[in-house]
Amino acid sequence: MEEFIKLWGSGTARTLRPIWMAEELEIRYELMPIGPRTGETQTEEFTQINPKQKIPALQYKDLNLSESLAICRYLQKNFSSKNIFIPIDDLEIAKEDEWCNFIYGELDETSLYVMRRHYDLKDIYGESPVVVEACRKYFMRQLNIVENHLKSNQSILRSGFGLADIFLMTCLDWAVFYEFSLPKNTAQYRDRIATRPAYEKAMKINYSS
Repeated sequence: MEEFIKLWGSGTARTLRPIWMAEELEIRYELMPIGPRTGETQTEEFTQINPKQKIPALQYKDLNLSESLAICRYLQKNFSSKNIFIPIDDLEIAKEDEWCNFIYGELDETSLYVMRRHYDLKDIYGESPVVVEACRKYFMRQLNIVENHLKSNQSILRSGFGLADIFLMTCLDWAVFYEFSLPKNTAQYRDRIATRPAYEKAMKINYSS
């Protein structure tokens, strides 16, 4: 009997990433659409998979894996596809790592997620307009790096659409939801990536589950 990959989590920018990667790679998987802060991540079953009680998470054979970047990287390295560029050259791998760490560290964690805590989740973490405004300014300052890069690039890596684009696109969607106005090159990039069939399918799966 074939053993499917099982992906846990839906409804957030971070859970979209592994779902989208799986769709780009045309992997057969089972989605367990649990949400954050619903109590579903605190069950005994899920805690055994991810003791951090966070989504997304992946189960495959004897492997339990958490963190969206680690999950996407695992899928990328173990399932090939003509739909997505997968670097094998050391230089391209290093550049992809550089961009993914920048996007996750500066746009996601330092900006958007801190905003989420004092914006969507202010009943839990407390309301702080000062923090939210500081995050907005910081996000736009970091986004200028992306904007300049996209002046002469159709995707993050010149070789083609890949992992870094999945991470950037999920942050851009998140930013638009938070009413950021994207600069020209970045807005055009987002419009272009949004036409990818795997993205459209993953969005429906992630946000309707």
